[in-house]
Amino acid sequence: MGIGTVNERSLHRAIKQWYTRPGDVLEATVDGYVVDILRGELVIEIQTGSFSSVAGKLRDLVRSHEVLLVYPIAREKWIVKVAQPDGSRMSRRKSPKRGRLLNLFDELVYVSDVADHDNFGLEVLLTREEELTCDDGRGSWRRRGISVVDRELIEVVEGMRFNGCRDYLRLLPDGLTESFTNRVLAEAAGVRVGTARKMTYCLRRMGGIRQVAKKGNEKVFEVCCGWLGGD
Repeated sequence: MGIGTVNERSLHRAIKQWYTRPGDVLEATVDGYVVDILRGELVIEIQTGSFSSVAGKLRDLVRSHEVLLVYPIAREKWIVKVAQPDGSRMSRRKSPKRGRLLNLFDELVYVSDVADHDNFGLEVLLTREEELTCDDGRGSWRRRGISVVDRELIEVVEGMRFNGCRDYLRLLPDGLTESFTNRVLAEAAGVRVGTARKMTYCLRRMGGIRQVAKKGNEKVFEVCCGWLGGD
């Protein structure tokens, strides 16, 4: 078992195995950090949780290394109830929640300052997975004490790579008006206003959009001219 793998959860381990190619070095040390995969000069980090925990690491590594961050979003998820202490499966049901590509902005806010860096890339994997839960009384009050004990990969359905601001701008919905507010963006994209705010925050930090006015308490944005048009 390599350095850094002791506390590794099933989903993280499965994605690392799925991503690994012959010749890759696992759990390599780069500039004092243990990284998931070193492929030649490319550093590959797999993050199944919040980007906040790896933000400092990424900022340091992109200064002198090409870095690819891999992030799974569950397009389909099954909730599996397991028993204590043996972990035997008691029930399995499909969750009504479906992850969307735009969910990546919930985490991208933590690394938006490096998202457009020449050395940084992000690959989002849309997955099918199982979430293992246990009614042990240790979970949050929102879950009524039920704990999420593990996540397991069923299948990688699709992957999408982002290399800079232009790729993220393509996530803006078709038919969006030339100037727009967060509320207009939320309606056009079919997301909550909070998610729209995260989208505009990230795109502003990357230099892809700018604030051009304010209507009451709402900021008005436009896509920067340098990002309009084709490649």
